[in-house]
Amino acid sequence: MNSSYYRGQLDRKNKARADAEKKVGEFRRKEADKRGKATKERVAAEKASSLSSRQSKLRTAQRYEDDANSAARDAGTWSTTVAKLGKEAADLSARVAKEEQAERAAAEKARQREQEQIQRRAVVSQRRIESRLSTTEGQVLTVLKELRAPKPEKLRVLLLAAASAGDLRVGQEQQRIRAAVQSATHRDLVELDVHPAATADIFLDALTRFRPHIVHFSGHSTQDLISFERGEDGFHESAIVSANGFARAIGAVDDKPLLVLLNSCHSAAQTGKLVDTVPFAIGMSDSIGDIDAITFAARFYASIADGQSVQAAHLLSQAAIEMNGLLDHDLPTLSCAADVDPSATKLVTPPPT
Repeated sequence: MNSSYYRGQLDRKNKARADAEKKVGEFRRKEADKRGKATKERVAAEKASSLSSRQSKLRTAQRYEDDANSAARDAGTWSTTVAKLGKEAADLSARVAKEEQAERAAAEKARQREQEQIQRRAVVSQRRIESRLSTTEGQVLTVLKELRAPKPEKLRVLLLAAASAGDLRVGQEQQRIRAAVQSATHRDLVELDVHPAATADIFLDALTRFRPHIVHFSGHSTQDLISFERGEDGFHESAIVSANGFARAIGAVDDKPLLVLLNSCHSAAQTGKLVDTVPFAIGMSDSIGDIDAITFAARFYASIADGQSVQAAHLLSQAAIEMNGLLDHDLPTLSCAADVDPSATKLVTPPPT
């Protein structure tokens, strides 16, 4: 879970507390009103000239007193609720502060990692240039990592989504991706395996049976956790998976994916572990809005299915967010293994005609 999730809970808790405090005030006012009326009736009873009139006013005073006591009890019950909600709100406030601190640290770590990657790529590029100058024409000393090329087969994309609390539009994202691929130039060369309520078991089964070239996850995450579903009906608590466990599962299969895309908040910190195993990984350096995430994903897969390189697809998807007037275009972060070139890697290449 991220700070936005806990802040939403805190806002709801504070609203419930304010409503409870309003109830306390209403019942206290009712108590005071009824006690005032009871006192007024007793005074009138003392001044009554007849016994029957006196008894009638005393009975009326007692009813007001009973109403006042009932209102006092209700006010006490709501006061207890106010205290309970106040304690829960304080706990959530502390959790929000903790999550925000962790997210800031993750963003800084992601920024540093991205800078290191830029420097590593610059070093690799310089070495390649020096290699070409020192060898005969056409000889290359630095060879890019041999990738499991999807060219003879369809590009298999595993779409995993998890929103056990029902607070994300993961279904809409998967529909947009499917529509984007179906409208692309090479739509017949892309195969989607879609799971709108993915559990950890569904993920593991798909890794070995579907053998995806791309693993795409949409849902909640932090810098070191991913939230899957539990396979239960209705809203429920998510199943938390560590980033290390997720990366180990990716690296365990014989046919490893070429790219992992974590379309979830604060996931950029996880891409460093992933590119130790796969050539490319994309994550988000901060909390990203639903519409921004959906826009990025749809454009990314449309570009891949149009035959664009990994880098071009990434840059086009960032541009799509910005051109739609959205704010999070700089959050998607592409990480690469040191010996691959995203600008030279196409995941969909049509056969020669």
